[in-house]
This record gives sequence, structure tokens and C-alpha cells, in this order.
Amino acid sequence: MNSLEFLGTFLLQLAVILLAAQVFGYLARFIGQPKVVGEMIAGVVLGPSLFGLFWPEIQQQIFPADTMPVLYFGAQLGVGLYMFLVGLEFNTSLFKQQARSAIAVSLAGMLVPFTVAALLCIWLLEIPGLFAANISYGNAALFLGAAIAITAFPMLARIIYERGLSGTSLGALALAAGAIDDAAAWTVMAVVLGSFGGGALLAIKAVAGGAAYATLMFTKVTGWLQPLADRIEAKGEMSWSQFVFLFVLFAISAYSMEWVGLHAVFGGFILGIAMPRGAIVEHLRKRLEKITVFVLLPMFFTYSGLKTQLTILADWEIMSIALVILAASVFAKGIACWAAARLTGSDNRTAMAVGALMNARGLMELIIINIALKFGVIEPALFSIMVLMAIVTTLMATPLFQLVYGRHMKKTQPQKPVLEVRTAN
Repeated sequence: MNSLEFLGTFLLQLAVILLAAQVFGYLARFIGQPKVVGEMIAGVVLGPSLFGLFWPEIQQQIFPADTMPVLYFGAQLGVGLYMFLVGLEFNTSLFKQQARSAIAVSLAGMLVPFTVAALLCIWLLEIPGLFAANISYGNAALFLGAAIAITAFPMLARIIYERGLSGTSLGALALAAGAIDDAAAWTVMAVVLGSFGGGALLAIKAVAGGAAYATLMFTKVTGWLQPLADRIEAKGEMSWSQFVFLFVLFAISAYSMEWVGLHAVFGGFILGIAMPRGAIVEHLRKRLEKITVFVLLPMFFTYSGLKTQLTILADWEIMSIALVILAASVFAKGIACWAAARLTGSDNRTAMAVGALMNARGLMELIIINIALKFGVIEPALFSIMVLMAIVTTLMATPLFQLVYGRHMKKTQPQKPVLEVRTAN
């Protein structure tokens, strides 16, 4: 394939991806689901599970193997910027509100899923084609625990802000607990990536490098960037040179985490949290949000969908595994968070709402399993099962929340815009 053919094929891919994302996003909204749910489904539809199943030749012409590296680059850039934007919106003050309940819900939402994962792995490791052949029981259990415990924090935030619940006890509790959960899940995933298949020295490099990076960001970089944030605040605008500088800083952060043996998303997310708050955050969001949400993230969904083969679920053994993992994930997370909220003083309605919100996995799940597949922790069969789990639990979140809490919601609108992608995770 020459350069012109390559460019033409990529542009055709991009057109198909963006069109499918908009169509399925509209259909999702039409049935009362967040737009990103439709975009996730669009990615699976464009892959071998549907498009490639019925029209394999056309699908191969649009998505030939030669162009996958470019699609992969766009997908990884998109998910890295997405996590950077999530970090920018991360509200550390939430930890000071309802700290006791939030910590209890978070601990329950991690300990029970990890316990369930540890039990499941006794069985799953006996089945070939799910985990890497050389994976240890500990790494398998840690990965599956993180995948079950992770929460669609941006989606949770979106629902809370849209319903005008950010100032309520439910809003503070769910946001704080979700943030703690995701931070813990990513930490565990970092340990898995650092220790899997690389030996003790590489594991130490990954964990120590990640800890040193986070310490530097939270103790020094925020202060170093504050004068820049003050100048942007005073002028009311961000120059292109300032934006380029911050984008380069994002790239360096992402590369640093790749270099120590983790993943670029850790760099972007931690940098986002460490950024000074104020006008600098708003200007960064305005510059990055649209290209990330409307162009790059659909590329990530499609790249994931091209590796998802839901037709394997036609096999009864694989389907039974999928159903067990799905049921275990839903009950382990939802019931644990509901029980913890009740035990720390929340009424039953609020506790059920917390359980419903915390049970969604969304885009966060897709990110974590894509990383696991890239590093060889899991095989395509388990990847496809976990994609199904991510979609189903995300589809469940909004109607369950409406069912248990909807009639009590405030009708006010949020006072500030939130990321469109918050419907995802």
C-alpha cells in the first residue's frame, strides 16, 4: 500500500468511525442512555463481532492490518488525553466531605470484588485461553480484582452533576468513593504491570518510578506551574505558546510512565490532578475536550472493538464464564457498596443509588483491559468477556439509578459544564 492509498484508507476509516459514533450515540440518547454507551457499542459493531461477521471483505478493506498502527496511535493519544482531562476535573476536596462513609464504601467496593476475583481465578486459571500461560495466580487475581472493582468515575460524575446532586450527601459520597476506588484500582494495575513477566528489577523500576513521579507531581510541579496559572488567570486567556508548553509537559509525563514500565494513561491522569485549579484548567478543557471526545475517543472504541470477538460467546463454556463473571461483578460491587453505605448511616434509597452508580465500569474498564491485553496479561477471549461486562454494567447504571432514586432527584441543572466523556466511565 503506497502512501496515498494509506492516507485514503485512513481517512475512510475516520469517516466511518465518526459516523458510526454519532449514529449509535444518538440512538443511545434516544433510549435514555448516555451518548458514550452508543459509542462503545459502535466500536464493537465495526469489529469482527458484527460488521466483520456479515461483510468480512468490506470490513477488511476499510480496516486493513497495515493501518492499525495509525489507529492505535490515535486511540492511545485519545485515551491519554481523556485521562488527563479526568485528572483536571478531579476534586480532591471531596475527600474531606463524608470521609468516613466514602472510605467505607470504597473499601467495601474493593475488598469484596478482590475476594470474589481471588475465588474466581482458582477456576479460571484452569481454563486455557483466558489468561497468559505464564501468569501467576497472584497477578491474575489482582488484575481481575482491579477490573471488577473499577468504577466509571466520569460517568458517575456526569449523572450527579446533570441531576443537580453535586451538593447533596449522595453526590459527595458517590464522587469521593468513586475517586478512591479508581485510584486504588489503577494502583493495583500498576503493580500487576510492573511485576508481570518482567522480573523483580523491572517491577521495582515500575513501582518506584511511578511513586517517584506521583510524589514529584504532587509536591513540586503544582507549585512550579502556579505562576503560569496566575498569569493565565490575570489575562483571562491562554496563549498558544503556553498551551504548547503544557501539551509538551503532558507528552513528557506520558512518556515517563511508559519508560518506567507502566502506561501513558498514568502520566496524563496524575499530571491532570497536579495541575493548579482555575482558569488554566478551563482553557485546557476548551482546547482539548472536543478533539478528544468527538474524534480520538471513537478511535479508541473502534480499536477495542476490532479486537473484540463476541461470536466466541456462542460457545457454551465461554458464555457460562461470561455470565459468571458478569453476575459476580454486579453483585460483588453493587451489594458491597450498598451495604457499606447503609452501615455508615445512609438511608436505603441513598445506599441503593450509590450501589447503582458504583457498579458501572464504562470506559475505565475498556482502558484497563486494553492495557492488560497489550502487556499480555490476558488473552482475546477474556478481553471479549470483559468488554461485554463493561457494556452491560454501563447500560445498567442509568436505569437502575432512575429506578431507585429518580423520582427524588432535583430538577436543577449543573452550574458548570462537565466532560461529555463523563458518561463513560
